Amino acid sequence: MKETPSSGLGTGLFSGLGHPDTGHEQVVFCQDPDSGLAAIVAIYSTSLGPALGGTRFFPYPSTEAALADVLNLSRAMAYKNALAGLDHGGGKAVILGDPTRDKSEALLRAYGRFVASLGGRYVTACDVGTYPPDMDLVARECRFATGRSPEHGGAGDSSILTAWGVYQAMRACAEHAWGDPSLGGRRVGVAGVGKVGRHLVDHLAAEGADILVTDVSGAALARVQADHPEVRIVADTDTLIRSDLDVYAPCALGGALNDETVPALSARVVCGGANNQLAHPGVEKALQDRGVLYAPDYLVNAGGVIQVADELDGFNFERAKARAGAIYDTTKRVFALAEAEGVPPAVAADRLAEARMRSVGRLRGILLPGT
Repeated sequence: MKETPSSGLGTGLFSGLGHPDTGHEQVVFCQDPDSGLAAIVAIYSTSLGPALGGTRFFPYPSTEAALADVLNLSRAMAYKNALAGLDHGGGKAVILGDPTRDKSEALLRAYGRFVASLGGRYVTACDVGTYPPDMDLVARECRFATGRSPEHGGAGDSSILTAWGVYQAMRACAEHAWGDPSLGGRRVGVAGVGKVGRHLVDHLAAEGADILVTDVSGAALARVQADHPEVRIVADTDTLIRSDLDVYAPCALGGALNDETVPALSARVVCGGANNQLAHPGVEKALQDRGVLYAPDYLVNAGGVIQVADELDGFNFERAKARAGAIYDTTKRVFALAEAEGVPPAVAADRLAEARMRSVGRLRGILLPGT
């Protein structure tokens, strides 16, 4: 195995990459040619505690694309964990490859040894392309894996509480926009009904929302419609965005809000489970200028990380669900600060997260006996 920190990249797969000043504490490149492992672990901050974030297994078109993704995702995790009130910093990992073809016990256990080599600075969990059984294999080589399967003492599928948090944030949006947290009768468009989106549809259907959905997977659409025959399927995301909606919920991959989609939006509210929804800085201002209430993604989708963090203390579903339910109140705090300071909610959320990282993070400078 070979581990190459970003401060001294070696030859081979990761050679020739630049060294952008991103504010990260540590970026580690991991390779094990025999198992096929090529991974990047990015630690943005440990000011609040060990960096916590999932491992994404994805067929990136290039190492540069993987690096850009892990840098963005790890920074977002620092803000997500801070705003969620967790004693964790932000980190993320990506494994380059097709999980349907390249995933193996040897690869995952090799990855686990690299995570272990970081000595607890990074705690990993599931993300796109990884699941609780994968974390069980990673955990056979290190103590710093969560999101494990119930039969191994874990919490299982984190998308359940992620969706619960998105639903609570959406209720807070409805209260702010229309004076009533109920989503009954509201027309909600959900883009992506996989892990998180399908559970979100369950909550919306139970409340009597008028639901439109789209997904690139016909199987995912069929499963949702089998559970909820009243749900309407639209052809694609572009059609969904242009539909007459009250709420647009992006629940697939990132970049859903950009220079093309924002002008086309009819929805009064955007609140969904996808990561990195804003394609670039300035989109949050464009949403505000159009009168669209945007609930910042890393606030909205924190239920999953709340769940896996709870697992580290011995998982209790009701306790974790209550903590995820508090996203409702945090969303209201973000909107109140945004109005008070005259800034978009995305800026207000950043300010709240940064304030906690400063105020609580500084306490680590107070030395305790034996440290």
